[in-house]
Amino acid sequence: MKTRILLSAIIIAIIPTLNSNAQQKTMNLWPGGIPGLVFTDSYIEKSTTSEGLITRFEKTTNPMIYIFLPPKEKATGTAVLICPGGGYAALAFGHEGNAIASWLNDNGIAGIILKYRLPSDLIMKDKSIGPLQDAQEAMRIIRRNAVAWNIDPKKVGVIGFSAGGHLASTLSTHYADKVYDAADTVSARPDFSLLIYPVITMDASFTHAGSRKNLIGENPSDEAIKSFSNELQVNEKTPPAFMVHSADDQTVPVKNSIVYYEQLVKYNIPSELHIFQKGGHGYGLDGSKDTQSAWPGLCISWLKASGF
Repeated sequence: MKTRILLSAIIIAIIPTLNSNAQQKTMNLWPGGIPGLVFTDSYIEKSTTSEGLITRFEKTTNPMIYIFLPPKEKATGTAVLICPGGGYAALAFGHEGNAIASWLNDNGIAGIILKYRLPSDLIMKDKSIGPLQDAQEAMRIIRRNAVAWNIDPKKVGVIGFSAGGHLASTLSTHYADKVYDAADTVSARPDFSLLIYPVITMDASFTHAGSRKNLIGENPSDEAIKSFSNELQVNEKTPPAFMVHSADDQTVPVKNSIVYYEQLVKYNIPSELHIFQKGGHGYGLDGSKDTQSAWPGLCISWLKASGF
């Protein structure tokens, strides 16, 4: 199947499924117009496909959600917004998007993949909030459609990988920030967050330099650094988190997860952190022999134990 990027507004379209059990739809996040848009005709969205599925996006201009619903008889009522990684320069839509939605569906959980705008001064008035705008609106759309999608609006979480983990933790700590004019009062707060080898901080001493540069620029203000260092934004209302990192991660230091977890503990927020000896970075659901391959099962166990 030849896949095209639709630049016009798409409200709902039925497209091929990830597997025989899932139902997939797409929805445009901003049919009424993207907030803070700067139009640049030379900035063109790019995608890569494999076996009929999109595996990578670059220069995203048309933010959307890809909705994968498990069969009604299997559905738990839980939904998870999926934020693929890519250093805020691309979206790893295959192993950190499609594969995650399929895994969630296998466990009776709705998986909604977020194709978020990658921060760029060429298409955004304020590139630092572009991804957050998309994430907030995606959460609100999920809750608005909870009945139709057989979802419990009190069991809607977020999962993020690498830079997508930064976006997921940003949504978890900045969900109430007014970064656009919302159409209603539906909450954008995740009920839980699943942070997999996440970028958490913008502190230059242990951030991922590419993610920091792409999101807040080469010479960010102290205010921007503090605001998007999400370990500094945790409070008593931050949602519970399940976290995974490998000690040998040379791309995003494990300290990112440690400092966030420490703040969750400080505010008595029920959370869990798994640090594996090996695994490196970017493994997704990789079933290798390293111990990090245990994280998907541990995650499902945590969700069950936490009532999600």
